[in-house]
Amino acid sequence: MLRFRKLTIMKKILLAFIGLGLFVSSFGQGEYKKRPSFGIHFILNDFNTAQSIRSKGLANTVNSKVWHRTNAMSAGMAISYLQGMNDNLDFAGSLSGSFLKYPNAKIIAPEPLLLLEGTATLNLKLLSDKYILNPFLTAGIGGSKFGGYYAAFVPLGIGAQVKVVDEVYMVLNSQYRVPVTENASYHFYHSLGVVAPLFKKKEPAPVVIPIPVVEPPKDRDGDGILDSLDRCPDVAGLASLQGCPDRDGDGITDAEDKCPEVPGLARYQGCPIPDTDKDGLNDEVDKCPTVPGVARYQGCPIPDTDGDGVNDEEDKCINEKGPASNYGCPVISEEIIKRVNLAAKNVFFATASDKLLKQSNKRLDDVVTILNENPTFKVQIDGHTDAQGKDEYNLDLSNRRAASVKAYLAGKGIAESRLSSTGYGETKPVADNTKAAGRAQNRRVEMTLSNY
Repeated sequence: MLRFRKLTIMKKILLAFIGLGLFVSSFGQGEYKKRPSFGIHFILNDFNTAQSIRSKGLANTVNSKVWHRTNAMSAGMAISYLQGMNDNLDFAGSLSGSFLKYPNAKIIAPEPLLLLEGTATLNLKLLSDKYILNPFLTAGIGGSKFGGYYAAFVPLGIGAQVKVVDEVYMVLNSQYRVPVTENASYHFYHSLGVVAPLFKKKEPAPVVIPIPVVEPPKDRDGDGILDSLDRCPDVAGLASLQGCPDRDGDGITDAEDKCPEVPGLARYQGCPIPDTDKDGLNDEVDKCPTVPGVARYQGCPIPDTDGDGVNDEEDKCINEKGPASNYGCPVISEEIIKRVNLAAKNVFFATASDKLLKQSNKRLDDVVTILNENPTFKVQIDGHTDAQGKDEYNLDLSNRRAASVKAYLAGKGIAESRLSSTGYGETKPVADNTKAAGRAQNRRVEMTLSNY
């Protein structure tokens, strides 16, 4: 009963693999087929690992280090025959032999005997033979002879072929051989060998086609274009223009080109796109073709929005007229400058402090008025001290005093974006710091108006 079940399983496996092979072969008609080849291989038969896996399980076999112990395997040799069915399917037949003690309880052999095994398999290659490395799956049928005993098995495995030179391959193959009859035993079969074609590749004989003798056609201008196809048979020209010349190489024949010495366009009859205003931009892209301009304004001049003669790129007040000397902004009147300077001279602080004294308010309020009446004005507030005391202290005090004035103006509704303050300490004296009168002049606040 067991033997019948094994035979049934073998038949199903073989029929399935043969069916897959025929399916793959049906799509490979006319493709490359490996030529009949012969191979010689070094083999290892491993019965111990297979028996250990069946009795102990895969995990225990790996842990016991029985797996892959070559000294427990039986070495031998094999020969093979290989022929392609199509680019992805090969037929392989092999005959191997090795000396061993057969691990089957029904076969008693006190001494190692020769185990002969023959197989017929199909190799399903995952890639075509044009690749250097080509893995494959293999399955088929096999039979063995050990002493006077015969057995059958099913070889199932994987392998890879490595192209050495044209149609010469190194083949590595590992199979798990499943018994079908009682005299067979489970075992692993490993092989490494070289496969090469049996016969020299036949090269097709060259086909010689006689060349008829034909009278050469005429080409009067010698431009390589026959007179029958040449629009200008008496003047050497270009094939792209049917034999007519094109001196400027713009694709327009000289006869049709109004500017034959200068490359141009067909829509301008062979002349370049005109540049009427000579600003370097041709009229097709120039939005001001009659007025010289610049490329960033599409050929138009740089605009002057307020018409003050200062273009918008240099004008800091593009909506108000002003001279170039003031960056295109209106000049601040002398009267306003005097009022601001007067206010600055009347800014007072408590001794050694940044606290504004009330007597400063009247003049600072006048500055607020000026800024409200002129919304484009900005003011720079600079704080200064005399040379008494440490430099670091003086610098900090001047910064704080300038900031106090800025804070006062901001508190009156002036936007902080229009106000800036800086302290210079004792670095910019206007009088002699060795005298009391000079030091008094150096302790000051300066305010500078600008409208840009």
